[in-house]
Amino acid sequence: MAELVDSAPDLIVAGGTPVIAALKRATSTIPIVFAIVNDPVGQGFVSNLAHPGGNITGFTAFEFEMVGKWLELLKEMAPAVRRAALIFNPETGPFYPVFLRRFGTVPSSIGTELAAAPVRNKADLEATVETLTRESDGGLIVAADAFTAAHRPLIMELVERYRLPAIYYLRQAVAEGGLMSYGPDLADIVRRSASYVDRILKGANPADLPVQQPTKFELAINLKTAKTLGLKPPPTLLAHADEVIE
Repeated sequence: MAELVDSAPDLIVAGGTPVIAALKRATSTIPIVFAIVNDPVGQGFVSNLAHPGGNITGFTAFEFEMVGKWLELLKEMAPAVRRAALIFNPETGPFYPVFLRRFGTVPSSIGTELAAAPVRNKADLEATVETLTRESDGGLIVAADAFTAAHRPLIMELVERYRLPAIYYLRQAVAEGGLMSYGPDLADIVRRSASYVDRILKGANPADLPVQQPTKFELAINLKTAKTLGLKPPPTLLAHADEVIE
């Protein structure tokens, strides 16, 4: 990051918590536009969403309500799930404990317990999935996190091995054999960030450009994987899906 800042670019576009944190430490003057970053206020990247107040602004990839939506969709797909674990790395996704506390008590109508499952390495991943499979009512929520994205092949391998219902935030996971996903259109977020690049290069101040949240979300379902797990997606769920892989 020091080398990048020393090259004195007019603007930097970046994504992910670790990268933005490093850039914030490296410069307070070069404009930075982030794409696909979560909880920028809680992480200290901006003062508030409406008025960032510094040299950093951009586009988030996560809304708090998604935690509840992931749980609802997983329960709709797999009604037998009574315990769901949300896996994330506390170093690359430090905001999830805050979101879970704000989520509070799961509505009784859902009938599923939601718990945080912090993982920092492959051993943690394997232990978490194995623990969930000791009883027949476990489910997995693979949160939006650089660590879970990088280790998606291992997560999917474990889920398949233990026949565990899981929901991902990346649509790509469903194309690779995952059961279902719900999350923002990441390509759309990156495309939208170009508008801020244009405005800043034409003289706009990042401090005055509000942080924007996702506007497009996608639900994808893999029917082949559902059948392998003995699950039959309800017609109402299939009707809301943006993509159904048969």
